[in-house]
Amino acid sequence: MTREVEARAEVADAYRRQLDAMVTGDVDTLNELLADDYTARHITGYEQPKAEWLAQIRDGHFVYHRIDQQSLDIRVDGDTATLTSRALMSVTIGGETGRWSLRSTQSFERRAGSWVATHSSSSTY
Repeated sequence: MTREVEARAEVADAYRRQLDAMVTGDVDTLNELLADDYTARHITGYEQPKAEWLAQIRDGHFVYHRIDQQSLDIRVDGDTATLTSRALMSVTIGGETGRWSLRSTQSFERRAGSWVATHSSSSTY
């Protein structure tokens, strides 16, 4: 297995673990998988810091019910990677439940031997 193929597999694994942790509300795992300076740009355009998003998951403001992955593309360049995915997400946000088709782009960096997400941006499709 080449280094690039191995890196893509590691990024894909980190992303799948992130999605699983979102659905189970596992804030501790999310905290490990996301860089301390991680930010998420939501479909509303709001750029949310990691600590705020994790607090909202912990408090039940964000409840991820199901994430159905539809496509996944990963590009690796040394110790950085860009992941693009399409997924159907069932989420309750602030008491309102909905299902969205999301296209997400997520940046990763290899830090201390592990791939961590540094930023994500999502839009509907």
